[in-house]
Amino acid sequence: MGRYQKPGFCRSLNQAWRGMLYTWKTQGHLQFHGIAGITVLCCAWWSEVSSFEWLILILAIGSVVGAEVMNTALEIVVDMVQPNFHPLAGMAKDVAAGAVLVTAIQAVVIGMIVFLPRLFRFAGKIF
Repeated sequence: MGRYQKPGFCRSLNQAWRGMLYTWKTQGHLQFHGIAGITVLCCAWWSEVSSFEWLILILAIGSVVGAEVMNTALEIVVDMVQPNFHPLAGMAKDVAAGAVLVTAIQAVVIGMIVFLPRLFRFAGKIF
């Protein structure tokens, strides 16, 4: 492929999957978020959430995973450009990690809004 040719769709998709696989293998936080997301989806299925709630939960999970992948990409670029410690390089990494934290907090709040009423109803049936 020449320098200025655009890669085909299949090649681009393969590169994206390669990036996701690399991130999954090397980033413990993505593994945690992935397992948490799967757990949330199982709880959503079990508690029979509405279609709209499904959409919101999937959007929240996707936002966290997307932020984590972008954070990993930024960390790789910063490490490549500035292999030695530099306060601004560290701050760039911290800011990117902060973006992941914001999306994770948002996802937790969404999960609480969706699941807490169901949990209270379930607990009321038991007691």
